[in-house]
Amino acid sequence: MNYLITGHTGFKGSWLSLMLHMQGHMVSGISLNPAKKSLFNQAKLSSIFQNDFRVDIRNSTKLSQAVKRIEPEVIIHLAAQPLVRESYKDPVGTFETNLLGTLNLLESTRALPSLKASLIITTDKVYKNYNYLRGYVETDELGGDDPYSASKAAADISTQSWVKNFAATPVSIARSGNVIGGGDWTTDRIIPDLVKAYSSNQLPVLRYPNAIRPWQHVLDCLNGYLVLINSMLVQERSGLWNFGPNLKEKYSVIDLVEIFARKWGVSTNGPICTIDSSSQPYEAGYLLLDSSKARELLGWNDKLDIFKSISLTVDWFKQSQLEDPREVTVNQIDDFFALS
Repeated sequence: MNYLITGHTGFKGSWLSLMLHMQGHMVSGISLNPAKKSLFNQAKLSSIFQNDFRVDIRNSTKLSQAVKRIEPEVIIHLAAQPLVRESYKDPVGTFETNLLGTLNLLESTRALPSLKASLIITTDKVYKNYNYLRGYVETDELGGDDPYSASKAAADISTQSWVKNFAATPVSIARSGNVIGGGDWTTDRIIPDLVKAYSSNQLPVLRYPNAIRPWQHVLDCLNGYLVLINSMLVQERSGLWNFGPNLKEKYSVIDLVEIFARKWGVSTNGPICTIDSSSQPYEAGYLLLDSSKARELLGWNDKLDIFKSISLTVDWFKQSQLEDPREVTVNQIDDFFALS
């Protein structure tokens, strides 16, 4: 199968590209240049791509030209401005990338004879947050207070509109949780912040220690995407889908830090972090996803709880200092799919 991944140089895109390559698929990518310190560069992934285009998805002409040249059978759209705090600094750029970039991609698929299925990735933060103690389901109201969440909700709603009016092949939307895993060096994310701090014998700084998030390992998340795509190809299934951890797993930021610190080897007898008490931009305090639909209709289940997810993440960062990062990643993918 000929896959196109937008955002292939990012954290999730790198894991997904390698996973598909290992499964024998042809993989092409459209993305911005990777960060200098990135899994894409560490694992030397440029060699696995049939086409490796560096295109800003806000440029509709260049994007359309690249898509037509690739002639994909399956598209997975990951490209985005993914950070809440960055969206406050550049709200217009965030909306342009997340909303208009998504519409540009959808428009580029018109009259694309090779295409069989498209998967648009949004986020758990598309749901209008009422701090529900239950998990959000696919039919809940969408919305967003911060520019990132609002831009992704707008992209989600716009995709649904586009699908109803213009889609000639199955299109689905996947909403996933807070994804963690090895090789994530993204600025202003909890795992990279912990790695950088503990590697230099410093204490990480937390903004919202009590915030509850649907923590999920990148392999569980991506496996959900692939299970969905297989259903789209075989059964022409489409629609809206949540992919998050078991609802019994309700862990705060400080819970994650404590588990991570113990695994990293930091003594928990003393302080393991500091709290930033200064005024911060708004972020939701309580957020969980209900993935019952994917579990019941697709037969998908997450294989890794938070303890195993953090263990694999720490193992990746420590092993990649001594071994080839690509081999470490390949081994974790193999081990994941060997799990029952």
